[in-house]
Amino acid sequence: MGKKMDQESNSSFAFSIDSDGVMPCLQIGKLLTSTLNLTEILNLIMSRMSQLVEAENWSLLLLDEKTNELTFEVVVGIERESVKDFRIPVGTGIAGEAAASGEIIFIQDVQNDPRFYRQVDTRTGFTTKSLLCIPLKTHGKVLGVIEIINIENFELFRQKKLPILSILSDYAAIAIENSQYLTKIRKLSITDEYTGLYNARYLHEILPALLHEADRHEKKLAVAFMDIDNFKHVVDTYGHLSGSMVLKEIGETVSGCLSEKDLLIKYGGDEYVLVMPDRDKQSALKLTEKILDAIRSSTYLKNDPKPVNVTASFGLAVYPENAQSKKDLLLLADNSMYRIKKSTKNGIGIS
Repeated sequence: MGKKMDQESNSSFAFSIDSDGVMPCLQIGKLLTSTLNLTEILNLIMSRMSQLVEAENWSLLLLDEKTNELTFEVVVGIERESVKDFRIPVGTGIAGEAAASGEIIFIQDVQNDPRFYRQVDTRTGFTTKSLLCIPLKTHGKVLGVIEIINIENFELFRQKKLPILSILSDYAAIAIENSQYLTKIRKLSITDEYTGLYNARYLHEILPALLHEADRHEKKLAVAFMDIDNFKHVVDTYGHLSGSMVLKEIGETVSGCLSEKDLLIKYGGDEYVLVMPDRDKQSALKLTEKILDAIRSSTYLKNDPKPVNVTASFGLAVYPENAQSKKDLLLLADNSMYRIKKSTKNGIGIS
């Protein structure tokens, strides 16, 4: 018997198996469609695989639509860390061919098959002998591939388990598609359509949690409002479409200055908000100065006959030093920014 996933790892998905070792298809479908959490769905799929099939290794790869590559999302039998950075182009290797064709592929001796993608075995030290690839397909679209490696008794598997596994893959594809749709809808609701940055809705969702974390760890959190100086002149000169492109490019400039913890929010119009966890006033001011210098030295709409140069005004406030609530923190930072905006512009106001 090959390695098995812990059947108790997700007790909410407990089920019974019939005398052939196969649970009813309808019950599997209900379990897979009972959650929209992609991680739960993927782990559930592989848990069921390990109970249906005697094999050494199972993998579930999902298709990255942007790059048209397969990535390892769930691996059983080897450490996922060893393969998480592998990206297999569609059409490359046996799994890539299954993704390209949408057809089930079984190879009994992969070592003598020129299509075999050997890099995974080379990295992990695992020896793949046989390989079954089942595409996860719905509405004619392939979402990923399930790999089952070194099946112990393929003839028994082919007769009794492959039909139920094919149906399971159909249910799995539907569940994955539903989860991905939900993720896309969620992303659209919290991002700005022109810049791709988080929007004000996301700021008001995430900031209370970040302030709670700051309290829990007795740390500070800084917020800075940022407004592009004389942006109306840019729009009047270049038009709204080019103005939106400038805002996107400015967002890229600012993002290039931030650490992984820092957040950049497109707040509205030509305003942005910087959220800087774990930063006191001195650290936040240093970062804000770096961003201001980057904006000053950058050129936007470079392909236009008359490229654009801009400056920005900032207002900085720190929690809990300057304010003890989300509302007061944002208000202080906004007021500090407007003081600079109405006086010198091209600078940083500090609460």
